[in-house]
Amino acid sequence: MRAEAQAHVDSINEALALLRRFLDWDRALRRLDELNARVEDQSLWNNPKEAQAVMRERRRLDEAITATRDIERELSDTAELIEMAEAEGDAEMADEGVAVLKTLADRAQADKVKALLAGEADANDSYIEINAGAGGTESQDWAGMLQRMYTRWAERRGMKVELIDFHAGEQAGIKSATLLVKGENAYGYAKVESGVHRLVRISPYDSAARRHTSFSSVWVYPVIDDNIEVEINESELRIDTYRASGAGGQHINTTDSAVRITHLPTGIVVQCQNQRSQHKNKAEAYNQLRARLYERELAEREAAANAENASKTDIGWGHQIRSYVLQPYQLVKDLRTGTTSTSPGDVLDGDLDEFMASALSQRVTGEAVVVEDVD
Repeated sequence: MRAEAQAHVDSINEALALLRRFLDWDRALRRLDELNARVEDQSLWNNPKEAQAVMRERRRLDEAITATRDIERELSDTAELIEMAEAEGDAEMADEGVAVLKTLADRAQADKVKALLAGEADANDSYIEINAGAGGTESQDWAGMLQRMYTRWAERRGMKVELIDFHAGEQAGIKSATLLVKGENAYGYAKVESGVHRLVRISPYDSAARRHTSFSSVWVYPVIDDNIEVEINESELRIDTYRASGAGGQHINTTDSAVRITHLPTGIVVQCQNQRSQHKNKAEAYNQLRARLYERELAEREAAANAENASKTDIGWGHQIRSYVLQPYQLVKDLRTGTTSTSPGDVLDGDLDEFMASALSQRVTGEAVVVEDVD
């Protein structure tokens, strides 16, 4: 088999192996049989919430198993077709087979990523919190660029984005912002973005046109529903109100409608100012706190099995997960997986799928990647 075709076959087999490993194939087949039996039990529908959870899990497993079997079958058929074409000297048929393999390889990679989104909260909506690091205008401008990047990423995937909290920068960009991203698997995809992001560029704010390095942090946590219990002791909360900033009309800027809640045992701080009503802002901030505490629990579980645990650290050198270099050359490099792009403009316009896919895959396989940082 020609080299190009073999490369596609190897890529497909790698994706299939990871799919089977991640699904725990035999267990997944048994679990699907159990879920099919539960769906046929009419008593299940007496509890709509439980029924919906069962149907979601059943659909996910069925789609993953069916997709894997379909790819395996098509791979076998296409490989046989190519071998037969090469034996008969039919170059045109062989070329068609290679084209089919390429399409199949792309599909296998997409299915692999989809199968990786099987965490407890992966299907949920997500909060994305962005904070500028030290550095004043430079970092605040960079934080604003990240806010736009994640907004564009969500819009590309057909998700809705709401600005929950926003603090404008002194001259440009933002000091901090919290986005609420609503869409299927929003948290599953975005969770790998938690960490410090570094920008290297010629500063548009430096009259001497010197190269600057800026840092901003991203923190991602899932929206949780009433089915997930998070215990919060009201006596451990400090609730502050303050005057909202930014756009919103006369009322929102002249009353103490914004709410900040501090969870004293953990030091977690959440805030909301996008609603006119202090009561609504408090309710949203409380939801954020429940989500943050739940995400903390998920992170602690993952840390037991994986030392690569997304955590809030100092926003500076040594903690970055990705570097974005705009000058003197153009390169975006993920420091965890080694994934790179020579089109920073596309990445900053929301083209993040490849970076997210490799980071998700690494989380499952636990593969350690040694990557040289970029200047």
